[in-house]
Formats: sequence, structure tokens, C-alpha cells
Amino acid sequence: MKDYHINIFYSEEDGEYIADIPDLKYCSASGATPEEALHEVLVAKALWLEAAQAADKPIPEPRYRPVLYQISA
Repeated sequence: MKDYHINIFYSEEDGEYIADIPDLKYCSASGATPEEALHEVLVAKALWLEAAQAADKPIPEPRYRPVLYQISA
């Protein structure tokens, strides 16, 4: 299985780290630390994929790639 990109960022509004998987609509989780948010989103990913399979829904191919910026000195 190919892997999906995961974004992790701190949300001032929520006071927690948020992890999301852009290729899996509405698949996100939060945690007090980046590691906890990552763990929780991996659980959410497994459940998302399981639910999609059970409902005979298509599983999207991993496509999201973040834009990387290079800062010149």
C-alpha cells in the first residue's frame, strides 16, 4: 500500500496539534503533542479506509504533495 502525506500543525484556536491527510476527505485528528496527533491520525486513517471498503467506496490514490519553498540566502 502506498502511503498518504500527513500534515501536522499547531492550532492556536484549539490549543493542540492537528494532523490531517489531505487525500482522505475529513480524515484528521488532534493531540497535545505532534507525536500524539500523528498516532491519532494513523488510527483515523485505518478506520477511514476500513469504512470506505465496507461501504464499497473508492479508495483514493495518494496524490497530495506539499509545495516546498526554497529560501535563498
